[in-house]
Amino acid sequence: MRRSFISVFTGLLVALSTAQAAPPAPALADPAPAFTDPAPGSSAIRPTDDQPLVAADRMIDARPDALHASEKDEFYHKEVIAGLNNTFYVPYERTYNGLPVIGGDFVVVTNASGGVLSTSVSQTETLNVSTVPRLTRVRASRIARAQLPRVTTSTRPELVVLARGRGILAYRVIVTGRKANVPSRLRVLVDARTGEVLEKSDEVMSEEPAGSAPRRTTAPEPAPSPAPAPTSTTTPVPISGLPAPVSFLFGLGASYYNGPVSINTRQLNTTYSMSDAVRSGVSCGGQNGSVFVSADNSWGDGSGGNLETACVDALYAIGKEWDMLGAWLGRNGLNGTGGGYPARVGLNEVNAYWAGNYANFGRSADGRRQATSLDIVAHEFGHSVFQTTPGGSTGSNEKSMLNESTGDILATLTKFYANEQPPYDVPDYAIGSKADLLGGGPVRYLYKPSLVAGNPDCYSPSVLTLEPHAGAGVQNHWFYLLAEGSNPTNGQPVSPTCNGGRVTGVGNRKAGQIFMSALLRKTDTWTHQLVRRATLQSSLELFPDSCVEFNAARAAWDAVGVPAAPGEPSGCVSGNDFDLSIDPASAGVEPGQEVTATVTTRTTAGDPQAMKFSVSGLPDGTAVSFSPESVSSGESTKLSVLIPAGAPHGSYSAQILADGAHLDRTVTFTITVDGGSNLVFYDDFDTDLGWAVNPSGTDTATGGRWERDVPQPTFYGRVPLQLAASAGQNDLVTGRLAGNRPGAGDVDGGVTTIRSREIALPPGTLTLTFAWYFAHLANSSDRDHLRVRVVSPTRDTVVLQRYGAATLRPGRWQTATVNLSDFAGQTVRIVVEAADDMPDSLVEAGIDDVRIATS
Repeated sequence: MRRSFISVFTGLLVALSTAQAAPPAPALADPAPAFTDPAPGSSAIRPTDDQPLVAADRMIDARPDALHASEKDEFYHKEVIAGLNNTFYVPYERTYNGLPVIGGDFVVVTNASGGVLSTSVSQTETLNVSTVPRLTRVRASRIARAQLPRVTTSTRPELVVLARGRGILAYRVIVTGRKANVPSRLRVLVDARTGEVLEKSDEVMSEEPAGSAPRRTTAPEPAPSPAPAPTSTTTPVPISGLPAPVSFLFGLGASYYNGPVSINTRQLNTTYSMSDAVRSGVSCGGQNGSVFVSADNSWGDGSGGNLETACVDALYAIGKEWDMLGAWLGRNGLNGTGGGYPARVGLNEVNAYWAGNYANFGRSADGRRQATSLDIVAHEFGHSVFQTTPGGSTGSNEKSMLNESTGDILATLTKFYANEQPPYDVPDYAIGSKADLLGGGPVRYLYKPSLVAGNPDCYSPSVLTLEPHAGAGVQNHWFYLLAEGSNPTNGQPVSPTCNGGRVTGVGNRKAGQIFMSALLRKTDTWTHQLVRRATLQSSLELFPDSCVEFNAARAAWDAVGVPAAPGEPSGCVSGNDFDLSIDPASAGVEPGQEVTATVTTRTTAGDPQAMKFSVSGLPDGTAVSFSPESVSSGESTKLSVLIPAGAPHGSYSAQILADGAHLDRTVTFTITVDGGSNLVFYDDFDTDLGWAVNPSGTDTATGGRWERDVPQPTFYGRVPLQLAASAGQNDLVTGRLAGNRPGAGDVDGGVTTIRSREIALPPGTLTLTFAWYFAHLANSSDRDHLRVRVVSPTRDTVVLQRYGAATLRPGRWQTATVNLSDFAGQTVRIVVEAADDMPDSLVEAGIDDVRIATS
């Protein structure tokens, strides 16, 4: 099993204010600063707050069984998400034999100190499937395109593995077009052996049930304005050329649903636009995507037929939802990274839908109102939250139900956050009361979904075949019971329970926090049972000093009939924590010999907890024992490692897992196997020691990325460029294949980086040596380079740097020797970087035989 990584971001936006008075500028947490390479031999401080990611990476190494990992699996981490109460969520995606795995993703949840609290995994078996298709791409494309009535484009069929059972080889095709007068972006999975359509799901979420005819009526004259205001002339025009940033202004809005309101706008010279200058990406305009503009920054006339008025309502609702997400749920904008999406109004249908990158709003059946009430707008943009949390939005019909329910839950929370008073949209647990789209009142009720025919109050297998809006009732009902209980005393309606039990609510704000935490551990495969498990884990992790939330969440799921999920918490025990250390942190040993270390635990919060130990990452045949085998936190154990006589020489990063009753921790024990030498670390790259490509997610190279593999020697005429390994068979090489011409596998398009795993250095005098080469043709320049850095939590030192030049440089292995004594006693990583900046030249590089030794 190998791992590589993509980008990490842990910034968190503080909630914005939308009070009627001018709000302060949004408070933004400082993102990790971009690091500029120092001059050779210097050092600089780097961001070090990567404990959640380090803890998650170590857990992957220590518990591959929990992930059902095969030797052909690779894992790629995405952005680290900071949640409430010092929780962090690290999403991973999986590939199998180089192919993306649909349903193989997972999320590791940690606390701020690196303790692993839980892991959200939906895959249930280890994959073992052929990756050779029988079906042609042409046939797969035809099958996929046939799933949509009107097709505009489709992507080239991509081979993937669907994580069902031992795996199914499939083609993934994204088909774009329209169905039932609504745009469609359909993900179709076609069996690569039989041609069967395994799954199809749409990124577009429409209030109009898929496949039904659109509700069209002849629109009568609009109703009189409930809140008249000065009318401004509006012309929809594109404003994509607006400069940024632009100071935000308050526009005066006459809304239909919310009365006179202020909205954030932009100004360009003497023209104002309905583009929110505070909330990035948020704007409103007509059906062609153009943003409405005005000469006086006064918007709408308050009537139900005025589209500018509809945009006032939309921008007001988006602002309230954005602020609710930040203030109550700790989310940074709609997309989690400080961004939002546009709204469009004027759709001539009784409908509203989320299109994947914007929301579109129609009108009521009687034509007297636009479908831009507070809850309908928040519902549609709630889909953007579901889409941009881990696991995405496409998948099964059951996942679509949970998506629709998410829109309802976030819309409800938005209404309670806005807390409007009559005659406006007062907080309640009904969706669409004010808009009255069909003339029959709300379209869904959270406290009793069955008030709408066909919407179930209770879960059963038959629910899974329902239309998603109807099937949303189960999770909606659960949320109401968790928030308000079955018999509220605050004026909210009584809610039935499917088991006859009584549920006491915890309040809608806490319920929303539990639900948001569950969304942050969402996977591609998402079911009612998985949500149940996720919310129970959330309750324990967000409220470690209380059992009230956990008991209420579990009682609410029982009350709607969702059965217990495998691996869910069996009871409310939380708040206990410990730390873990090992002494020594590294050791050298000869094959056939034993090495020992002391593993120490210490209770840091709550009560001591029992734990067992295990080790991973050592050579085959290694004998490991702990004495005692299990301890309570606060106690120590002796680790003994007997290396087999035939073990390959090299450095091994053994992951020591302390599997606690309430959370897990890992610590690294670096063992260097050598014939009695003073090696601290050795890698000839014939064994995978966990070097990660593109570890920060910032690489720009389009070709020739770093690989650990067997390089194919490459020549330009008789000039050697790419060399065979210096030691053993493998090395680190920029594009191992020679290709059909000298420049086929070299670095192109920018920078490629690769980073070692953590290396624990002992005290004393330390020396790093490694073999390297950097080759290029005369079309190179000083924009091309090879750079090697040694990075610790407090230092970043360039130890080798070579630039290109307009001259021929043949490939030739050389040895670099570096004094690392300044890093003694620290944990370091080695980072190797190669670059071929534009315009492309012919650049090759290699690294091999990396050693760190003590004197």
